[in-house]
Amino acid sequence: MTMRWTDCRIVAFDTETTGLRPFEGDRVIEFGAVELMVNAEMHVTGVKHHQLMINPEMPIPREASRVSNITDDMVVDAPVFAKVADQIRAVLEDAILIAHNFSFDMAFLRSEMKRCGLHWPKTRAEVDTLPLAKRQITDMRSYKLEAVATKLGVPLDNAHRASHDAECCGRVFVEIARHYGSPPELEGMVDWAVAVGLPPETGHLEVGEEGVARFMTGPYRGETVEARPDYLQWMVIAVERKNGGWHTIYPDSVRQWAKRWLRARTAGRGRGSPRSQGPTDWTLDPPTWV
Repeated sequence: MTMRWTDCRIVAFDTETTGLRPFEGDRVIEFGAVELMVNAEMHVTGVKHHQLMINPEMPIPREASRVSNITDDMVVDAPVFAKVADQIRAVLEDAILIAHNFSFDMAFLRSEMKRCGLHWPKTRAEVDTLPLAKRQITDMRSYKLEAVATKLGVPLDNAHRASHDAECCGRVFVEIARHYGSPPELEGMVDWAVAVGLPPETGHLEVGEEGVARFMTGPYRGETVEARPDYLQWMVIAVERKNGGWHTIYPDSVRQWAKRWLRARTAGRGRGSPRSQGPTDWTLDPPTWV
């Protein structure tokens, strides 16, 4: 029986941080997530909030405080991330995850979890509402969360606080899904949203205990796809000569999954400023044929 995405746990999440560079020492200072209950007609019928202040074990820069309004005094008695890591993973586990500029928030949480010896949890699907809004709503000049929410009539109170942004993001996703033709089935929604879902069970890719996809065959067997996106690109177009003609090596389901992953994960959507163009600000752009 085909599963409807509205029957899954749907969790929108957001982080507030000390800066923009998770791999250069910036830390999470607030985690917010909202579980959304959505009926078959794609209307939100209830929400459950999860909000945690986190001591980053470092001073919060003035620039970061100006954005989030979170100060050192507000986190001095808060737990460090290691104390709440299992709680955060439990919220995200086995859910359809939604975030606006997904890669940014995921990078911070994965970095924090790595410090604790933990991995990113296994999820049902991972949806980024930033490129989704750009694809579906084509008449906007800005695609910041506030602008998209206003366009869709979704309220956003107390912007730049994690749980408020998370609920707004989740409601934005549901509104886009209802108004712009999301299929009701989970697999159909993942394809429509160009989301990252579980790879097909063909023996070529799998999601391991660390919560990320790995190659199961080929020269990079055991390595993560994010470490070898160039090889994943090759899998999309790889052909071999057989029975007098050229045929694709990998099944269509694998090739389609690879295309979605490349679009979702390698489009270069870091929150860098025009004055900040370091190597960690952007990732590999997918080729035009993806």
